[in-house]
Amino acid sequence: MNISYDSYRVFYYAAKYKSFSRAAAALYNNQPNVTRIIKRLESELHCALFFRSSLGVRLTPEGEKLYTHIAVAFESIEAGEDELLSDQSLHGGIVHIAASGLALQGCLLRVLARYRKEYPLVHIYLTNNSTPQGLTAVQNGLADFAVVSEGAVVPDSLEKQRVGEIQEIPICGTAFPELTQGPVTLAKLTEYPIVCLAMGTSSHDFYSELFLRCKLPFSPDVEVETIDQVPPVVRSNLGIGFVPHEMLYGSPEFTGIYPITLEEPITPRSIYLFQRKNQPLSIAAKHLRQMLLAPTEESDN
Repeated sequence: MNISYDSYRVFYYAAKYKSFSRAAAALYNNQPNVTRIIKRLESELHCALFFRSSLGVRLTPEGEKLYTHIAVAFESIEAGEDELLSDQSLHGGIVHIAASGLALQGCLLRVLARYRKEYPLVHIYLTNNSTPQGLTAVQNGLADFAVVSEGAVVPDSLEKQRVGEIQEIPICGTAFPELTQGPVTLAKLTEYPIVCLAMGTSSHDFYSELFLRCKLPFSPDVEVETIDQVPPVVRSNLGIGFVPHEMLYGSPEFTGIYPITLEEPITPRSIYLFQRKNQPLSIAAKHLRQMLLAPTEESDN
């Protein structure tokens, strides 16, 4: 059968309201036209769908069977429309973000706080990934975009935009007070055990290249999976670590973690947003992306 959507739409509202006049009002139509469409639908289906009663119109057994299926379809369509309208007004929706620990500390948390304040009904799904893992998540459609540090090979299917930078500093625990008395060289740190993220992460690659440029050996004694694990490892005096300045909360005497001043500060690391080329974002994700890019765009002007 080739019955139009509009015919079923009129049937749905007539059955829902048990009234042709109320269906006409809901459809911004008139009652004679609704009656005509119902008669045509009954002719096409070769059965009566309604009968008149003192209370208006009622469904025949055949009409009840049809309405059971039509109602599910139209209510699903209406739910989809409501969901889209909710997303467009940012009264709903979901954003999937793959983020590295560095990016989270460097710029993402501040932006997420503003975003959450402006759009509290949008659900944020945040995963903690290394840079390579974050890029893979975006490639496979598991995240809308990745916010990670530089250092990984970028697949051709992705595009990147710089959203900020982060300054890292070396830190130590109470076992190495001599490193906190004044500026020290990077070479001095090689005399101590080093704590770093595991091989294969952008952080490991960054520090390996940094030490290599300075013609220094780089062989971490302790390797961890995430940047969040560095402070407690350092606090336990297992070695010297490198973290974003933003991760140092409270006084060293209270936290047991002491910043180390280098004679030559570590080069700031760029943070990038990666997304699939030619892949449209949801409205919720698009607004977050705009907020992430805004500081960079303003600073470039």
